[in-house]
Amino acid sequence: MAASTSSSSSSSSSSSSSSSSSSLSSPSPCTWRYMTFTSFHGPDVRNTFLSHLRKQFNTNGITMFDDRRMERSQTLAPTLKQAIRESKIYIVLLSKNYASSSWCLDELLEILNCKEKRGQRVMTIFYGVNPSDVRKQTGEFGIAFNETCARKTEEERTKWSHALTCVGNITGVHVQDRDDEANMIEKIATDVSEKLNATESKDFDDIVGLKAHLTEIESLLYVDYDKVKIVGISGPAGIGKSTIARALHSLLSSSFNLSCFMENLISESNPGSSLEYSSKLSLQEQLLSQVLNLKDFRIRHLGAIQEWLHDQRVLIILDDVTSLEQLEVLANMKWFGPGSRIIVITEDKDILVQHGIKDVYHVGFPSDADALKIFCLSAFGQASPPDGSVKLHECEMVVKYCGSLPLNLHVLGLAFRGRSDDECNLGLLGFLCLSLSEKSQTLLYYLIGCSFLENAKETGNDLDICHPSGDLTKILADLAEEIGDDLDIELGQIFELANKAWPTLTRNGMEYLFELWFSKAEYNN
Repeated sequence: MAASTSSSSSSSSSSSSSSSSSSLSSPSPCTWRYMTFTSFHGPDVRNTFLSHLRKQFNTNGITMFDDRRMERSQTLAPTLKQAIRESKIYIVLLSKNYASSSWCLDELLEILNCKEKRGQRVMTIFYGVNPSDVRKQTGEFGIAFNETCARKTEEERTKWSHALTCVGNITGVHVQDRDDEANMIEKIATDVSEKLNATESKDFDDIVGLKAHLTEIESLLYVDYDKVKIVGISGPAGIGKSTIARALHSLLSSSFNLSCFMENLISESNPGSSLEYSSKLSLQEQLLSQVLNLKDFRIRHLGAIQEWLHDQRVLIILDDVTSLEQLEVLANMKWFGPGSRIIVITEDKDILVQHGIKDVYHVGFPSDADALKIFCLSAFGQASPPDGSVKLHECEMVVKYCGSLPLNLHVLGLAFRGRSDDECNLGLLGFLCLSLSEKSQTLLYYLIGCSFLENAKETGNDLDICHPSGDLTKILADLAEEIGDDLDIELGQIFELANKAWPTLTRNGMEYLFELWFSKAEYNN
């Protein structure tokens, strides 16, 4: 339901058609020969953990490069380097004797080189070894490393040390002696499957104007920039901000070490009131649970995000931010590793300004042509009215009086999907659309429209009454009989009747629908 007109703080207001073919930049297309490449020290894990992991991967349909027939030598064989380059995901299985092998260390150099140049993802498994020992080359792991380096040049030692520090900083799975390896291996296989499936989704192909939005946001994100950046996305409720952000997450997540799309922030705080300390902890726990993929993650202090993510390149999208405090708790640039991107979605542009976010993309209303497509796709499943159905100019009138708001067009389109031409009587359409443009009585008229929609088939003669020029006496009488004499309608009552007509519309969707009428004027200024 994305719109197609947009503006950003770093460029002048512009209108982009939905036919734009540009999209987010990404590594050059590559046909992966192997889904995964695992780097490991054979004597430590080949016949135990790795054997079980390989079996689980086979069960899950995950291919892994098999080097069992390859003869080891002092340098990496060209065929092995080629296998590394043709693998989509790297799994570095770090055991206590991993660093005793110069072969393993050279594999690691090649893996990190490909990650840097080609964008492959690296996952880590710490098998009976402390990540800190890997990072600092201490403990038993460090002893093995020093013995290997004793026979090498200082340049080789420096390269290997840097590589171990880098891989030790990648959050991974810790496997200890008493752990349930079967469950951990199953979880690893599931995690790998999810990452393999994190390719460009087809879920957003029918979103009108999406490519134009992504192109504009790309220029603000500047993904290749190695510093941390925070970018805002603003616009009225129902304009398609979250849809655009979900598409961004789908496209970009595989280029980051960790990522999450965090929603339902509203439930953590009440607008206008300060966040309690416990609520701040809860927000950070929610974020870290999603980013680290750890259920019921608990923290004791507000420095946890920096503690866990300071060395990670992350993509975090915060949806529906309603207060500056939420950003202060979740989006401090100093907390995240180089190259991280934080995307903040909000209706309140002032929050972005107050947090010092300079790069802001404003989602504007779609062009008339795109608005018509949105309505027709929802109503008829195609970009224009089918032959012999509702006339084009009638659909254009619907678009006009709906104010071209995507959510509004989508909801009205769904309401008339599958109905006959008689049921899609222009009187009813006209009533709904015209009444929705009346600010002072929007909710009342909308409720009336929903009530009559529910009984459209049985009350064909009453449809004419729904026209704004018709006599509303009977409508108001029916309304009063159902909700009482007090016409000061509560939102809950509106939900109840509206849901009878449109049962597929969520409560949040209803709330947005009501809010959008009062926000459109502000965003048009």
